[in-house]
Amino acid sequence: MAKAVLMQGNHACAEGALAAGARFFAGYPITPSTEVAELLAKRLPQVGGTFIQMEDEIAGMAATIGAALTGVKSLTATSGPGFSLKQELIGYASMAEVPCVIVNVQRVGPSTGQPTSPAQADIMQARWGSHGDRGVIALSPSSVPECFSLTVEAFNLAEKYRTPVVLLLDEIIGHMREKIEVPDTESLTIVNRKKPALPPGEFLPYKPDADGVPPMPAYGDGYRFHVTGLAHDYTGFPSGANSTSHELIARLHTKITDHLAEIIYFEEQCLEDAEVAVIAFGGTARTAYAAVEMARGQGIKAGLFRPITIWPSPEEQIKALAKKVKTIIVAELNYGQYVDEIERIVAGQAQVVSLAKWNNDPITPQEMLAAITEASR
Repeated sequence: MAKAVLMQGNHACAEGALAAGARFFAGYPITPSTEVAELLAKRLPQVGGTFIQMEDEIAGMAATIGAALTGVKSLTATSGPGFSLKQELIGYASMAEVPCVIVNVQRVGPSTGQPTSPAQADIMQARWGSHGDRGVIALSPSSVPECFSLTVEAFNLAEKYRTPVVLLLDEIIGHMREKIEVPDTESLTIVNRKKPALPPGEFLPYKPDADGVPPMPAYGDGYRFHVTGLAHDYTGFPSGANSTSHELIARLHTKITDHLAEIIYFEEQCLEDAEVAVIAFGGTARTAYAAVEMARGQGIKAGLFRPITIWPSPEEQIKALAKKVKTIIVAELNYGQYVDEIERIVAGQAQVVSLAKWNNDPITPQEMLAAITEASR
């Protein structure tokens, strides 16, 4: 591949997966994510990998989990109704601690909605879509180069913490084409899951190391272990003990929350003296770059905070931001979802204003500038 190329966001996501070492994809075509599958159908066989189009989205998620258990880095890609169908098995992967990546290129909904229009309406579904309590990691790129780099990072986090990781694109970013300088694979930091150090006879498959994450052998490595969605003890077999459920479900959270410094990514722009801050992510952040620049040109002290890690929320950074600015505008392509999370975090330290849009079109720089101007008065 040329060093600098013009590439679509979905294609950059696929190439990032290959660079991270992914060698298995299972899924079902759905707009606006289909280009991820299309490119991987061509590219995976070229690198010794496997592509399979399943009969539906549920089977796509199941096959992704099964491949990951064999030791292969695996992903699936979907949108809208497909993401809904995958939720039960995403919860299974969380409980069984199976590393994998789910790419969700968001569109207007619910139901079939507007398949070719941009939205960011699956923010809360990414966090709470699967039943039960579990820790969640979800990342949101705002450019084609980030589609590549954050896909690599999604695999790194999945492998390191033995958890499914959601990559939240939106139709804007998925279908956008930009220049990207594709790095040499040798220059990338690639993380692979921990392997057991103990012999098979002494190994407990779900006993965590000090970092809260158990080592993970692959099927065929000589280690016999049971995988289940039931609450289980260190052996992997189901247990109804109160202490088992308490420890396991707590660890599904703490193995993530104990390592926030390694998981939380964010970007700040023009916040040193800002009085009005915009919080935006994904395709909407691109509008915010322009709106903040326009506001600064009019003498308004505006800035941008872009959460790259959507879940877990960058709470400490947003709390610090709320102590510096008068108003926080939460811009998102939905009826108002992430604004509730920001209001929870800010807890009255600053005024929080929702700039929500859900009519198939992105927020324009002029619309965002108007909100910034109003907040600065």
